[in-house]
Amino acid sequence: MTFGQENENRLNGIDQEIETLLKSYNAVGLSIAIVENNKIIYSKGFGYRNLEDKLLTTENTVFQIGSVTKAFTASLLGILETNDIICLKEKPSSYISELQFYNDKMNDLIKIEDLLSHKSGLGSLDGSLILFPENDKLKTIKRLKYLKPNGEINDSWIYSNMGYTIAGAIVEQVTSKSWDNNVKTKIFSPLNMNHSFTDLKEMKKTNNFSFGYGMSDGRTEKVLYEDYYSYSPAGAIKSTSNDMANWIMTWLNNGQFDKQQVIPENYIKNATKIHNIRPQDGADSNVYLFGDGFGWRVESFKGHYKVHHGGNTSGFSSQVVMYPNEKLGIVVLTNQHSSILPYIIADVITNRMLDLSKTELNQYPVVVNGINKIDREIKELNKDKTSTNKLSEFCGKYSNKGYGTFEIIQENNSLYVVFPTYKFRLEHLEYDIFVMKQINEIPQVMNPEFAMNFSTDSNGNISGLK
Repeated sequence: MTFGQENENRLNGIDQEIETLLKSYNAVGLSIAIVENNKIIYSKGFGYRNLEDKLLTTENTVFQIGSVTKAFTASLLGILETNDIICLKEKPSSYISELQFYNDKMNDLIKIEDLLSHKSGLGSLDGSLILFPENDKLKTIKRLKYLKPNGEINDSWIYSNMGYTIAGAIVEQVTSKSWDNNVKTKIFSPLNMNHSFTDLKEMKKTNNFSFGYGMSDGRTEKVLYEDYYSYSPAGAIKSTSNDMANWIMTWLNNGQFDKQQVIPENYIKNATKIHNIRPQDGADSNVYLFGDGFGWRVESFKGHYKVHHGGNTSGFSSQVVMYPNEKLGIVVLTNQHSSILPYIIADVITNRMLDLSKTELNQYPVVVNGINKIDREIKELNKDKTSTNKLSEFCGKYSNKGYGTFEIIQENNSLYVVFPTYKFRLEHLEYDIFVMKQINEIPQVMNPEFAMNFSTDSNGNISGLK
């Protein structure tokens, strides 16, 4: 732990406040670093990285950072642009010849910078990424011509992991090296981020990494890691608070680290200005002028220019906050699934460091969404609203070029849907509508209870489903 003498007044008692919040959220562990004026002034771990074996968290414990990864991917493109290898105002297809979007309008109008600011209209398309995963980014991208966008190009804000999958593929195409290799050589290595990884296997070789946890009916349970497959550029990085402090200091120092220009200064300025207006959710009256840069969210917070991004992945929540005008940055990493705890702690630290009005700890909301659990109850068919066909007649393979192929099978008196990586039981809802039910432990990346509505042809035979 580092604690600058000049900051003792502002941070006096912060350890106790964090311990109080950790307890009130029933969180297992967290790790924090604060940087100011190009140095780490505070870093520390709290709680456990491994609850079962009571292994303590430190400032060098590796956590999954989720979507905080996006700023790394966008930075690779910024570096490539400065080297005149790409242009962010070009079409993605200029660098990926196989890329075709759903219609000519998208092909003509979408630019790389639209992907980075969630302005492309693509939307999440996470069903394609998660239920039909591919390790090869180009194979995933070839589906795009069959995937209808979720919004209007240049006239919508819709968060898109697919957009960052395309961004990562561009990096690979123009460098002839993997996205992982580019992150390591262009960012991790020059920033001395020696405990940061893009691969789960590499992370597990260390002796200081965290398991992920979630809440279920008031109990804490270990959950599975998320495997990012082709959409790794959207969220696959694993890092420590001390490593992330180097990342933050680089952004607050116009892209320089240890007297080396790692990220181009012009890109830093471009990435941290608003390129897309984000709908104001009204959750915090102190925040106004919502927008997105490239891999960052940009806001005005209590009169201060704020750049930040959070990350949520199976078993982990994180938040990185920067106040460029004050040369202040904060990173909070937790091993608690779908929790606002990192945001609350970042807020507590911000108020102290910027001498803003403080909120009493008991006034902060405790919001931790529960994890999805195996559904062991098997309900009988709805006899009041019976299906049109026998269960066996629903069986077979179903395909969509924008997604992939899955199979419906019958085991005993139940139907099951078998995706490339998951298998779910189908519970009869009504008529020809079934809902997916979890039968195995899965990463906490989605609520799997999708409804499947089967359709019939003119002869009454099952012909497809939505």
